[in-house]
Amino acid sequence: MPKTLSADTIQSRIRDISDFYHKKGRMPSFAETGELVGIRSKGAVSKFIHKLRKQGVLDKDEKGRLIPRFPTSSTRVLGTVEAGFPSPAEEELSDTLSLDELLIQNPQATFLLKVSGDSMSGAGILPGDMVIVDKGRVPKSGDIVIAEVDGEWTMKYLKKRGSDVALIPANPKYKPVKPKKELKIAGVVTAVVRKYK
Repeated sequence: MPKTLSADTIQSRIRDISDFYHKKGRMPSFAETGELVGIRSKGAVSKFIHKLRKQGVLDKDEKGRLIPRFPTSSTRVLGTVEAGFPSPAEEELSDTLSLDELLIQNPQATFLLKVSGDSMSGAGILPGDMVIVDKGRVPKSGDIVIAEVDGEWTMKYLKKRGSDVALIPANPKYKPVKPKKELKIAGVVTAVVRKYK
């Protein structure tokens, strides 16, 4: 591998790694990285990965595994649409936007959960939706949280008043939940993703 790589070459190799990540749902191994970017030597692959870490493209988690810092593919933003009364609209490219950058602030501490049940329907969270959960965010009263209450998992609004804590549903069919023994907050819901067929 040459000692200095052009910016275009580096960007092309980052795209190759990014494409692999989005297709497979995982980072490539060192051997796979070498194949992707055309580097045979393990030492050269290691140097290349070190370079990407210095540039902030890659990072390592607490277990030493590589994690991506590159944005996902961007989608064009064509302006706004009126959700009230219809109005004339023209297609105009105003920006591009990565959904990961929009929805995820803390990638290392973020995970997805699929929703079952309708206890949060009043908050616009329906069965089959995916929720994005940040386990690094400090939960506040009013947040929607994923919580383990006396050994069972649920998603509800967190309500704190002094030392009193309750989990409040967003559907009148369900009653508030108060922990009898133990309450563990696993994370704060930061976004909801719904795919229409």
